[in-house]
Amino acid sequence: MSKVCIVFDRLRSEEKMLQKEAANLGHDAVMLDAKITQMNTDSKKEDYDFGDVVLERCVSYFRGLHFTASLEFMDIPVLNKFEVANTCGNKMFMTLLLKKNNIPTPKTYFSFSSESAAENLEKVGFPLVIKPVIGSWGRGVMPIEDKDTMEAIFEIRDITDSPHDRIYYLQELIKRPPRDIRVITIGDEPIAAMYRKSPGGFKTNIALGADPELCEITKEMEDMAAKASKAMGGGILGIDMMEDEEHGLVVHEVNNTVEFKGLARVAQRNIPKEMIEFALNHVRK
Repeated sequence: MSKVCIVFDRLRSEEKMLQKEAANLGHDAVMLDAKITQMNTDSKKEDYDFGDVVLERCVSYFRGLHFTASLEFMDIPVLNKFEVANTCGNKMFMTLLLKKNNIPTPKTYFSFSSESAAENLEKVGFPLVIKPVIGSWGRGVMPIEDKDTMEAIFEIRDITDSPHDRIYYLQELIKRPPRDIRVITIGDEPIAAMYRKSPGGFKTNIALGADPELCEITKEMEDMAAKASKAMGGGILGIDMMEDEEHGLVVHEVNNTVEFKGLARVAQRNIPKEMIEFALNHVRK
C-alpha cells in the first residue's frame, strides 16, 4: 500500500475528491494543512509523515511555492516541482517561456513603471488588457479601453505600490467567442477539456460563475497543450486557450495548482484518480 500526502490551506472539493480516489485505489491519503505545519533548516524527511509523494494543493500561490521549496530541501517528492510552480505562478515568466518555445500566445507588453506603461499604451493603442503578474480567479484583470481608465488604474497602482504593482503586464485583447478552453494535462498528456463560457463581460473563470461545458480535444489542442506542459516542466497542469478569430488557438495561461471541480462534473475520464496514479508512478520511476 502506498501513501499520498495532500497538502492544502483550504480544504476544497478537489482535495476531498483526491482523498476519496486514493482510498478507492487502496492507498492511504494524509491530509496536511500547510498553515499549521512547521519546518526549519534542520528538518528531515523522517520527522514528518509526508508519505511516498506530496500533491501540493494550496490556494495561496506564495504559501504553496514556499512549502514546495521546503519539501524539496528535504528531498521529498512533490508535484508540481518548485521550478514549475514558480514559472506558472508568474504570468510574465510563463509568457516568456511560452514564446521562447514557439507556442502561440497573445502579444504581451512589459513595463516597469506607470510612466513607461502609459507611454507603451499610447504607442501601441487601446484597448489592452492589464493583468497582475501574480494572481488567480481573474482578480485585477481588466481591459484598458481609453486614457481615463488607464490613468485611474495606474493611479491606484502607484498609491498601493506593492512589489507586483510595479510590473505592468499588458496584453492584446483577443477577438474570440465569449469562452475559453481549459485543458488538464497529466504528465504532458491532455486528459480532459472544457469550455468556460462567460456569464457576462470577458472573464471566463469558473470561480466567477462561468459555465463548464465538455470540450472535445482536437489534435491541435492536444499538440499545443502537450507542448505547453513540456515547456513549463510537466507535472499536473491546466492549460488555458483562447480561439483567436485571426490566428486560431493561443495559450494565454498555464496553471500550476489546477482546479478541476467544474471539469470533473462533465469529463469522461476520472481526473482525480489519474492524478493520484500519476503521482505514485512518478515516484516509482
